[in-house]
Amino acid sequence: MMEKNDITIICPLYNAEEYIVNLHQSILMQQNVNIKEIRYVLTESSDQTKSMLEENHIPYKMIPRQEFSHSLVREREAMEAEGKILVFITQDVRIQRKDWLYELVKPIMENRAEACYSRQLCDNNSIEKYTREKNYPAVSRVVSKKDIPELGLNTFFFSDAASAIRKDVFVELNGYDQKELPISEDMYIAYKVIMKDYRIQYCAESEVIHSHRFTLKQQFERYRLTGRFFKENAYLDQYGTNRSGGNLAKYILKRALEERNIRVLLQFVPNMAARFIGMKAGKLL
Repeated sequence: MMEKNDITIICPLYNAEEYIVNLHQSILMQQNVNIKEIRYVLTESSDQTKSMLEENHIPYKMIPRQEFSHSLVREREAMEAEGKILVFITQDVRIQRKDWLYELVKPIMENRAEACYSRQLCDNNSIEKYTREKNYPAVSRVVSKKDIPELGLNTFFFSDAASAIRKDVFVELNGYDQKELPISEDMYIAYKVIMKDYRIQYCAESEVIHSHRFTLKQQFERYRLTGRFFKENAYLDQYGTNRSGGNLAKYILKRALEERNIRVLLQFVPNMAARFIGMKAGKLL
């Protein structure tokens, strides 16, 4: 039996009324792990999230909207956490398996990796379905600094929709360096993990369902923020940002053609254009 390390789960919330009860219950049903605490941080919302948290006796911390930051909120909670392992999740992941958390933190417990992330599955027949297939395959793998020549930018692929990291490593790396990152805070920390000669494991056995239905405007805005992130962290360009995006687009088109997915084929050009233009706008402006 493995030693059970204390785990702190950190989850930012905003307008989360449709998620919070099921999410909390799915966390409580996790087996063979020792959850020390769950730190929900609710950004002031316009729905009934606050009431639902209180009605269900779920502890939370509330902050005004102007205080929210993807990186700074997570960083503050991580630094104050009591657990030896930090687990970051987003409010919209759906957890169906009772061993999701065990499989996520297992490599850290067994000293096979310092950071891990879950497999994300998509439950709609959209472009995101193929994106998830490409980014989250059925086979687990560990990456380290030695994989950079082969994998390039993908060496730093990481997602805090469902991820874990040793707290002592997070503290040693100074988290997100107190930067207010609008997006890609997970890649920011992953780069630091890898360059410090630590290891990241992708855990295919740790599954969550994570799906979106972005409009073209929303897709453009996400990639504009991503472009801004790469502009502000230009050192990442040397690892092939354009090549990574191009390979993903080719994979999506190939799979849509194989499955004769007319809906995706019709959406492909405008969707890729929104991503490309958004990325360019973020880097230029």
